[in-house]
Amino acid sequence: MNEQQRNQLYGQLQEEKRQLIHRLRQNDHYGLENAMSASVGELSGYDNHPADLGTEMYERGKDLALNDADERHLQDIEAALKRMESGEYGICRVCGKEIPFERLEAVPTAEYCVEHQPDQHSSIRRPVEESVTSYGLYFLDNRDYNAYDAEDAWQEVEQYGTSNPPDYFAEARSYNELTIDHNEQRGYIDLVEGFSITDQEGHSDEITEITHNQAYRQKDQEESLEETDTDFTG
Repeated sequence: MNEQQRNQLYGQLQEEKRQLIHRLRQNDHYGLENAMSASVGELSGYDNHPADLGTEMYERGKDLALNDADERHLQDIEAALKRMESGEYGICRVCGKEIPFERLEAVPTAEYCVEHQPDQHSSIRRPVEESVTSYGLYFLDNRDYNAYDAEDAWQEVEQYGTSNPPDYFAEARSYNELTIDHNEQRGYIDLVEGFSITDQEGHSDEITEITHNQAYRQKDQEESLEETDTDFTG
């Protein structure tokens, strides 16, 4: 890299730095210096449904991402200018070879040559915690496993409500049936056991919840079928 090329890249870095600083100052770091309540005109977000502020939350998240990207780019520019002062600019940090001018002209903050550039495709990398707490690892319906698993945990919190609309479950007869596997037997195996731990209305007394009175409903259906058979046979 000759002196003319170095001066060109130095001027390019300085111009990018100036533009970034001007943009961050002009838009108050994408509005992040002000509270979100000030931008939406609400005294508080606690009394609003989350969906009412869905657009505002999306825009706030986008502003956070854009601000973070600009600040990181500004840090990269500062680091590149320091490398120019120390004479390390334009040298690959891995192989020690000179980075081609064409690459530096396109990416003035480059620290590596193309061959040794670290992988930047974060979208294909999974979170490290998934190696020990994979989401699907603890849904064990397909295995002979009767202990408490992730599905049981989901069913416990699902009863407090989800984002699914009522018509999502077409065959539901009440709001108590707006959950997955709502007719699953819980706390008992046979229907007879289900009767023994509930009151006359089919509700448990803080022992266990028989989901949606399945035992009683099935009993009523069986009795109804017996009455129908009797009517036909005379």
